[in-house]
Amino acid sequence: MSVQDDLAAVKRCLEDLVRTVGQLERSVAAERGAPAAPASGRAESLVTIPDAPYDSGLWTDTDDEGLGARDRHAP
Repeated sequence: MSVQDDLAAVKRCLEDLVRTVGQLERSVAAERGAPAAPASGRAESLVTIPDAPYDSGLWTDTDDEGLGARDRHAP
């Protein structure tokens, strides 16, 4: 088998998996009496994030991840 054949087989398996998971999600939703998720996989409700800057008080006493505390230096 060539690399292209392997990639085509993986793609078919992945498409089959996505289709099967979609069917499973719809059947579970039907059993629970909930509306099924849209076929596109996107959430129906979106959250709008404002363009206004966050309150700087939210970041008081926080560390910069991977950089350590603001008042200390790396060894």
